[in-house]
Amino acid sequence: MAFQLSGEHEAIRSAVREFAEEEIVPVAREHDESGDYPEELRREAAKYDFVAPNIPEAYGGAGMDALAGSIVTEELWRADPGIGSAVGSAGFGSDMLIEYGDEWMKEEWLPEIAAGEAVSASAISEPAHGSNVAGIETRAEQDGDDYVINGNKTWITNGSVADVAIVMTKTDPGAGHQGITAFLVPTDTDGFSAEKIDNKLGIRASDLAELRFDDVRVPEENVVGEVNEGFYQLMEFFASGRTSVAAQAVGAAQGALDAAREYATEREQFDQPIAEFQAIRHKLAEMATDVDAARSLAYRAASAVESDADDAVRLASMAKLFASEHAVDVADEAIQVFGGAGYVTDHPAERYYRDARITKIYEGTSEIQKNIIADRLL
Repeated sequence: MAFQLSGEHEAIRSAVREFAEEEIVPVAREHDESGDYPEELRREAAKYDFVAPNIPEAYGGAGMDALAGSIVTEELWRADPGIGSAVGSAGFGSDMLIEYGDEWMKEEWLPEIAAGEAVSASAISEPAHGSNVAGIETRAEQDGDDYVINGNKTWITNGSVADVAIVMTKTDPGAGHQGITAFLVPTDTDGFSAEKIDNKLGIRASDLAELRFDDVRVPEENVVGEVNEGFYQLMEFFASGRTSVAAQAVGAAQGALDAAREYATEREQFDQPIAEFQAIRHKLAEMATDVDAARSLAYRAASAVESDADDAVRLASMAKLFASEHAVDVADEAIQVFGGAGYVTDHPAERYYRDARITKIYEGTSEIQKNIIADRLL
C-alpha cells in the first residue's frame, strides 16, 4: 500500500519540529534529571495547537485528523520523549468527552485543555488491575442525585497535575464489564487526592500518580455517556490510543537514530570517523530500516482509525507492537554506536533507551497486542 503525506501534513511536521528543536531539545536533559513537569512548555505548545490537536475547532482546538496527531506526537517524542509525553498527553480523556460528553462538559473543559490552561487525565488502571479493565474495583454508588466514588487508581498519567479526570468505575459490581461507568471528576472535588510516582526509569518529565477517591461526591450529570456503558465506550478509543503509542515509539526511535548518526560522523577511531566502518554503517542501515517500517505501519494505523476502517483495531495493535519493540532495539543499538559514551548521561542515547521502554507496556503490553492480533487473524 503506497502512502503519501499531504502538503498540510508535511507543514505540520515542519512546524512541530521547529518548535521542538528550539524549545524542547535545549532543556530535555534538565527535565529528565529533575523530573519536573514542563508546565510552561505545555502552555507554549498549546499556542501552536500541539496540545490535544484532536479537539474540534468549535471548542478551540485544531481539529486535526488522526494522522496529523500522530505526526505531532512523533515529532515531540523525537525531540525528547519525557517532555513529549507531558505535552502530548495533556488532553488524555478528551476523546471520551468529544464523543460521549454532554455539551456542558465540552464547553467547560475542551477549550481550557486546548488552550493549555487545563490538563485532563484518564483514570483506568488500578493496583490489582492493569490489562484487565473489566476487573476494576473502584465503586460509584448512587445516593439521591449524586454518585459517591471510592477506590484507588494507579499509573495515571497527569494524575497529580490534572484539573479534571475521566474516571472508570463499577456501578454494577456483579455485572463485570457490563457494569462500568465513566465519570467526569474535577480534581478539586472533596475526597480526591493524588500522590506523584517518582523514580521512574524513563519519561521522567511526564507526571505519573496514584489517585485515591474517598467518598468523592459528584452529581448524576457528571456521568460521561451512559450508566454501565463505560467499558464499551472505552473500547472505542483503544485503537487510537495504541496508534498514538506507536507514533511515540517511532519518535523515540528516530531521535535515537539521529543521535547515533551524528555521533558516528564525529567520533574518530583509527584516524577516521567510525561511520566509515562497515560494522557501524550496517547498524545505522538496519536502524533506519526499522524506523521507516514502524513509521509506515503507524501511519497506516492512524489512517485506518480516522476512517473507522474494519481493520483499524488489528493495524493499531500491529503498529504498537512493531514500533515499540523496534524502538527499544534501535535505542539499544544507538548506545552500541556510542560505546562507553552511550552509557552516561552526557549524551542522549541512554535517555532514549530508558524512555522507549515504556511504549512496550502502557496502552496494552506487547503480549496483549499479540493476543489481539491473533484473535483477528484466527
